[in-house]
Amino acid sequence: MEFVRGIHNLLPRHRGCALTVGNYDGVHLGHQAMIEVLKARAAALGVPAVVLAFEPSSKEFLDPVNAPPRLTRWREKFVSLAANGVDRFVSLHFDERVRDMAPDDFVQHLLIDALGARHIVVGPDFRYGSHAAGTYDSLRAMGRRHGIDVEQIQGIVCDGARVSSTRVREELAQADYDGAARLLGRRYHMMGRVAHGKKLGRELGFPTANLPLKRRKSPVWGVLAVRVHGIEGRALPAVASLGTRPTVNGVEPLLEVHVFDFAGDLYGLPIEVEFVQKLRDEEKFPTLDAMVAQMQVDAAQARAALARSC
Repeated sequence: MEFVRGIHNLLPRHRGCALTVGNYDGVHLGHQAMIEVLKARAAALGVPAVVLAFEPSSKEFLDPVNAPPRLTRWREKFVSLAANGVDRFVSLHFDERVRDMAPDDFVQHLLIDALGARHIVVGPDFRYGSHAAGTYDSLRAMGRRHGIDVEQIQGIVCDGARVSSTRVREELAQADYDGAARLLGRRYHMMGRVAHGKKLGRELGFPTANLPLKRRKSPVWGVLAVRVHGIEGRALPAVASLGTRPTVNGVEPLLEVHVFDFAGDLYGLPIEVEFVQKLRDEEKFPTLDAMVAQMQVDAAQARAALARSC
């Protein structure tokens, strides 16, 4: 999959595509259905299937404090879109200029002039332009004026309701990881490159692979049973803690993963952590000995949970 970052990197050869626009946070079953339609339209026209997303998201730009936690940071989104067969991923910076674009200018400057869209696929909640004033109907009307077909996909229903990124976040917030997996078509996971830490876990008998979150908020918190991909070519059972580590006066959120029965060097290795079950909330212990005793309980519970899970 080709990646283009920034409108200044769009070249004449990038004009002409079947296009979809959205956050694509999580790349859940609804997104996947849209991508399948997009690819079919692109194949019929003989053009690339292109996803356009903004960085940061409009909600993060307009209200960073109250913006919802990201399901996928940029790298995770890139990998998921590529796995679903998208030809090109275009990421444009969301700033004051984009925020203030009138709906018609948004379509003219970005979708037509910059990308040369010939077919546009959008979801049921698609809005665009200043104050989100642009709607599917206004986009379709402008498309007719420019000879562009515009198609709205109503989405996928799962467990009696439409699949959405909001629903995935709700399932994760309630620690229903099986429910989130049904909406995503896979278990929820995070990716990252193992970074050096203070090596306290090693001293306590629980060496950990540390992954910086690289996101403002996490949709998942606590102590968790997980599987780790990217080591030895197979999924390895593990126990993880995602939080600020209050017992050792931590500040920045961190994902710490203890891989069972593994003693290799993971520093610098890109891994994927798949969340299977939440065991408990993070808590502050009075002593390190008390924390280690609980970690031993957590490890036993994680092994049991993973043994039960497919």
